[in-house]
Amino acid sequence: MKASTLCACLAAASLGAAGLLASAPVAAAQEASPPDHEAGVPLAPAEAAGVWTVSSAGRDLCSLTLGAAHTVKAPATCGDALTGSPTGWAPTSDGMQLTGAGGRPMLAFHRWSNSLFVSHRSSGVDIQLRRGGPGS
Repeated sequence: MKASTLCACLAAASLGAAGLLASAPVAAAQEASPPDHEAGVPLAPAEAAGVWTVSSAGRDLCSLTLGAAHTVKAPATCGDALTGSPTGWAPTSDGMQLTGAGGRPMLAFHRWSNSLFVSHRSSGVDIQLRRGGPGS
């Protein structure tokens, strides 16, 4: 056996014995989280039910409560952030939209993940809708 082959075999054996050879792929697999297959998927009524936080530019603006029956409970403070008072919500092909009186569309949100929806405003300032109360 050549000296270079012997050195390579000994090095591999040393790393394997130290647990270093196989630990890198295992560690990477443990750190990787499962993919989020919810981006771009309509919001289902059962998923919607609960408290959601409206935020923009890194600030929480207000909280909404979405109901499984397509209802929305919003404090008056949300009116400024949402340019109106939502009374309901409806699924869209890639997320959801808040609706006003008579089901009038107010603001559409694109689904980015299980718990994050984003509305791209013409002003360039995005509005986020995040599952959970402020600070969660």
